[in-house]
Amino acid sequence: MKFEVNKDVFSEAVSFAVKLLPQRTTLPIFSGVLIAAEGSHVTISSFDYEVSAKTRIDASIDNPGTVLVSGRLLAEIASRLPHESVVCELSGTSVSVTSGSAKFSLATMPVEEYPNLPDVEGITGTVSAEDFASAVSQVAPAASRDDVTPVITGVLLDISESSVVMMATDRYRVASRQLPWKSTGVTSEGMQALIPSRTLAEIGKTFSHAGDITITINTGGERELVAFGSADRTVTTLLIKGSFPPVTKLFPAETPDYAVVSTQDLIDATRRVALVLEREAPLRYSFSADGVALEALGSEQAQASETIDGHLVGKECVVSLKPQFLIDGLSATHSEFVRVAFTHTDNPNKPGPVLITAQKSQDGGDSEVYRYLLQPNLLMR
Repeated sequence: MKFEVNKDVFSEAVSFAVKLLPQRTTLPIFSGVLIAAEGSHVTISSFDYEVSAKTRIDASIDNPGTVLVSGRLLAEIASRLPHESVVCELSGTSVSVTSGSAKFSLATMPVEEYPNLPDVEGITGTVSAEDFASAVSQVAPAASRDDVTPVITGVLLDISESSVVMMATDRYRVASRQLPWKSTGVTSEGMQALIPSRTLAEIGKTFSHAGDITITINTGGERELVAFGSADRTVTTLLIKGSFPPVTKLFPAETPDYAVVSTQDLIDATRRVALVLEREAPLRYSFSADGVALEALGSEQAQASETIDGHLVGKECVVSLKPQFLIDGLSATHSEFVRVAFTHTDNPNKPGPVLITAQKSQDGGDSEVYRYLLQPNLLMR
């Protein structure tokens, strides 16, 4: 095997292939990238049974062939090569990578021991890559980081014929984002796919400027998979098995009591007042006709408070919220103003969940395309 390729194109392709691989693979061979040169293209792929990535790039090929080499090492080398062109050549049991006067030699791994990449056939649809990446960035932060309960470490795709609703929860909050898509094969009953949030977040970043993304979902078999593809790039991942909690019913049907606040003002004030808090401690927010008052009772050495403008509709409300959880929801609205709506319980010391939605202007209506439901802490008197 011998081929010549543009350095930047080669580096980006190798980086794409290895990006989703875990730092520690179950078998050493899964740390490799498979490079196949044929015709006028080089295909670069990776696979570890849970995720796979494959991309194809143009190249000038002298001798076709296939090799398997260490993926992360090749990615590091490719990113630092000095010239615009790279020549890769197989000689015996090693591959040379040459660019200008720089030359590297990498040991090969046995190609015959490398598994075949999965082919995914099933329900297919297309979605705007920009909308998809935005939706993932809004929802994925709300997924749990606790592997003890795998189903809530994923993002649920609740799919109908014309739309996809992404949802994630860690028991303390729920994030939901709806986006349109064009599909074939989805029945009126719809379907669901539960995707690992870390993998989906990386996929969102990878395909953010790809135009449209094709999503193919294969459920019901022994290995349930979803594939994301655009142009000459494809990523597959195993779906998480299990039932996602019925979080949709947690969202209130109506919220007559709410406040409209500048999103950035509330974020900035939260960050300032939270400086005196110990880790995981909540902030108290008092929403009234005078605005929003933030109060932090930190250690004996430090306390903080601040008041910002806000427009209140309905009853006043006092809630105690974790600062970072609130900032996550506010940042994800992608809006100048935010509506913070209140729900109530029979216990005055335990307010109901707070619903955060985007609002374009202070006196306009809110949008429910993105919804963020946050459970307050008990109020400490």
